[in-house]
Amino acid sequence: MPHLLNQSINTLQTMLSRGETTSVQLVEQALLGFEKVNPLINAVVTTHPELSLRYAEKADALRAKGDIVGPLHGIPMTIKDSLDTFDMVTTWGTEGRSAYRPGHDAIAVSRLRAAGAILVGKTNTPELTLAYQTDNHVFGRTSNPHQVGRTSGGSSGGAAALIACGGIPIDLGTDTGGSIRLPAHFCGIYGLKPTTGRVPTTGNALPSTGLLAPLSQIGPLARTLEDLECIYQIIEGPHHSDPYTVSAPHLGADSDLQSLRIGYFTDHGLGVAAPAITQAIKQLVADLAGAGYSITEIKPEGLEMTSMLYGRLFNADDHELIADQLHSAGTQTPSLRLQRILSQPKAHLSASELSHLIALWDGYRSSMRSVFEQVDVLLCPVNGRTAISHDEDENPFDYLYTQAFNLTGWPGLSMPIAKDEEGLPIGLQIAAAPFFEARCLAVARLFETLIAPLDPPRIYLD
Repeated sequence: MPHLLNQSINTLQTMLSRGETTSVQLVEQALLGFEKVNPLINAVVTTHPELSLRYAEKADALRAKGDIVGPLHGIPMTIKDSLDTFDMVTTWGTEGRSAYRPGHDAIAVSRLRAAGAILVGKTNTPELTLAYQTDNHVFGRTSNPHQVGRTSGGSSGGAAALIACGGIPIDLGTDTGGSIRLPAHFCGIYGLKPTTGRVPTTGNALPSTGLLAPLSQIGPLARTLEDLECIYQIIEGPHHSDPYTVSAPHLGADSDLQSLRIGYFTDHGLGVAAPAITQAIKQLVADLAGAGYSITEIKPEGLEMTSMLYGRLFNADDHELIADQLHSAGTQTPSLRLQRILSQPKAHLSASELSHLIALWDGYRSSMRSVFEQVDVLLCPVNGRTAISHDEDENPFDYLYTQAFNLTGWPGLSMPIAKDEEGLPIGLQIAAAPFFEARCLAVARLFETLIAPLDPPRIYLD
């Protein structure tokens, strides 16, 4: 039988309903696929084959009786190792939890299970998700299936690498400064960071309460836009365990796309994206203008403050959040990256200085949002570069493109639009006002009609 997990959820469900495959066969294919690609990319860090096969047998038995529990019935999935799963070890990429089984699911994970998905593995993450390259002391680093000498990004790098090479159709990632959108860009797949408050973030390595909680969101990664939207619709919605979630409308779903005012920028004020990225976005912009769409080059007011504000917020608690999470995990030797963070001078903010910082953040959100008085949707790079080499020095300004929308809380979608001269994927970021995820998805569907599909990576299951 050919490898099937590089197909969409809808295709797999059609095959299951026709009896052309079974959930047991899909789980077996997933596990076999892990054995083939993991020695090359190190994306999957935990499996429990016997348990996953039992879940699959139950799904097949229910299907035989006509009892379909949801849109993901019998579909294998993996979950980023920063998200709790009751039946598989969840390490957060930190040594103190190397054998820790939480006994409960993150809310978003439980919603996918309720829709019928079968957990077949956990995917790699940097320690506590706090890095843009996926590497940790417990499992080592994850490589990019397009070029194994390159990073898959972070912090959802294991998920993105596995999806890109056809090993699994869907995974859940987390995004505090670009950790869904960056790996999607580096690996050539789709990723969505929802609006702050749209999806419960409980059960993640970073807490869902406190000053920095609004920065982090849980969202889907997938090989197709159709699958991305399917997973997003399942996991969204408020939950009492996350004080930031709200019951909000789904805005922009019925937009007349031809009348949309589309804005774009490639220079955020502190640097410009690499030529191949800038060229790919400007080519798309030219195609849109040629098709009669309203296109304006525009940069949100205050964007250049992103790096300063993001850094000050993460230092505001004198790194107590990181220290507390490491202590609760029982980790004695954190990664060198976290050691460097913990060794930085403490800010020791006074009450007045902290109050001023929060007011500055509020002002930033207000100033940035004024861009939507002139445009309805905003296009920009995901990052200043395509996938960098392992351990290559990072330019912090490259990450401003994603950090900005964590600070504002806007939804951001990354979709593949081209490859650079080295064959590495280039992602486009589509951002919209809060709770306009449907507009991001609709615009991405439009762009798919203008963009030729990318060739799969060098490491690919088919």
